[in-house]
Amino acid sequence: MSKIIEMNWEQLLSLKRSGDTSLRLRKDQDETRLGFEVDYDRIIFSDSFRSLQDKTQVVPLSKTDFVHTRLTHSLEVSVVARSLGRIVGKKLIEKYPNLQEKGYQANDFGAIVAAAALAHDIGNPPFGHSGEKAIGEYFKTGNGQQFKNNLTDKQWQDLIDFEGNANGFKILTESRDGVNGGLRLSYATLGAFMKYPKESLPKKPTDHIVDKKYGVFQSEVEAFKDVAKELGLVKLREDEHMAYNRHPLAYLVEAADDICYTIIDFEDGINLGLIDESFALEYLINLVRDTINSEKYHQLKTKKDRVSYLRALAIGNLINETVNVFLENENLILKGEYNLSLLDKCKYEAQINDIIKISIEKIYKSKDVIEKEVAGYKILSDLLDVFITAVNNRYDHKATNYDKLIFQLLPENFQHTKESMYDRIFTICSFISTVSDSYATLLHRKIKGEVF
Repeated sequence: MSKIIEMNWEQLLSLKRSGDTSLRLRKDQDETRLGFEVDYDRIIFSDSFRSLQDKTQVVPLSKTDFVHTRLTHSLEVSVVARSLGRIVGKKLIEKYPNLQEKGYQANDFGAIVAAAALAHDIGNPPFGHSGEKAIGEYFKTGNGQQFKNNLTDKQWQDLIDFEGNANGFKILTESRDGVNGGLRLSYATLGAFMKYPKESLPKKPTDHIVDKKYGVFQSEVEAFKDVAKELGLVKLREDEHMAYNRHPLAYLVEAADDICYTIIDFEDGINLGLIDESFALEYLINLVRDTINSEKYHQLKTKKDRVSYLRALAIGNLINETVNVFLENENLILKGEYNLSLLDKCKYEAQINDIIKISIEKIYKSKDVIEKEVAGYKILSDLLDVFITAVNNRYDHKATNYDKLIFQLLPENFQHTKESMYDRIFTICSFISTVSDSYATLLHRKIKGEVF
């Protein structure tokens, strides 16, 4: 019988950062500048995070003042994640006294999960999830098909199935001249960030939650193996493909995201008038029947106040339920034997599925959303075409005057011409993924000669 390998919390809470030459011990940390809180600060001040202020969450390029962008969504997810982490942390510190002896506190769990949640969308391209699909389609069916024979199967899969989660890990960890290890976040935060700690192939080989997508491009495989080794992550399977079970706190990051997009996207749909208030309130009330103060609710005079009250209660209930599911399954999670999301096993699963179903029908498939996603496909395809051509022609010493001008539009940190075709292409994919919806649209107008 093979020995069961189990993750342990002390190792999972590693403060190590890329490039460290000595151990970082929790008991030696400055409580006024805690390492896990430094992670949060570094993400907040990064260019990639700032660009989320003008990236689509639900309604692309929305000009209304109450619809969420990727930035406001990320901030809200981090708040929910912090609560989840602190509550779970309190229970785990009580369960494992050795953690307290090493200096760990309940708030450490909250800080790690909040930082990872803050960054969870940092790799997403413009125009929402359709942006990921647009990049993939450019290589699968567009002009990008020409590069297939120059790439390995895994490199090609990275492109045709472009994944924002993997791009996020790239942004957080990629070295460049003078900057080693990207943002140099703690390995605990990087582990919690990784919802899908595997490479792009094989694609969905099982129904395990880790195999739902992937989280590491070929360019970052070795960097992630280093993180996984430090954290003691358990391999998902023994074969030639890289795949690990999740860091336990990644389940809390995922749950925070699930809670927010389920409830808050639904709220946006109501405020936009895409979902009728009376119809919508019926769905939300199903989540809060045990905690609602009916007298207080009926005193609220505006739709926005009523929806806000129900939203707050719903999130609170889902936080408590998520904590219960996590703690009930902690041993399975540490062994790598838990293969679902936390909300998949919560008592509100049916109500959540009802809300998601109506959101898909009324919000995500609304005419306004579809029209703008169609525009996003064209914009990203054209940008990829022009910039990849310019970079490759420059490398081959065949650059036209137009190529040279296009190359100058790239920010300085993207102007280093790489040796391999894969790296050159990904330089452009990374650049395109960092720009906001509005800048992508403006850049597209420029290359089409529509500036004047």
